[in-house]
This record gives sequence, structure tokens and C-alpha cells, in this order.
Amino acid sequence: MKSDIRVCSAWRDRHDRPVYSLSETCPECGATTENSAPAPYNPEDPYGEYRRARKRRLAEE
Repeated sequence: MKSDIRVCSAWRDRHDRPVYSLSETCPECGATTENSAPAPYNPEDPYGEYRRARKRRLAEE
């Protein structure tokens, strides 16, 4: 999963607060940027099949 909003990868060392950007580099220090949020789920989710089946059942009701 990829997010459009990115954060400076070196913000803890170089900035007082996180610096967000849409580009591949930080606008303030030039460091690379990284995805600002983790993926909302694990792609190898062992219970994903059951969660999706339950969601379908609830939608049918």
C-alpha cells in the first residue's frame, strides 16, 4: 500500500517535528521521504478470509 503523503526519513535527527511532503525528498533538508503511515493490515493476515466472509454476511442482512 502506498500513501501520497510522505514524511522526512531523518526528521527525528534534523527537525523539531515531522516534516510532511508529497515529493520523494524533504523540502527542508533534502533527505529522502518515506511512507507516513503503516499498512492498515498484514497481507499475510491469517484471519482475513473469515473477516471478509463476516463482512459479506453482515452486508446481506
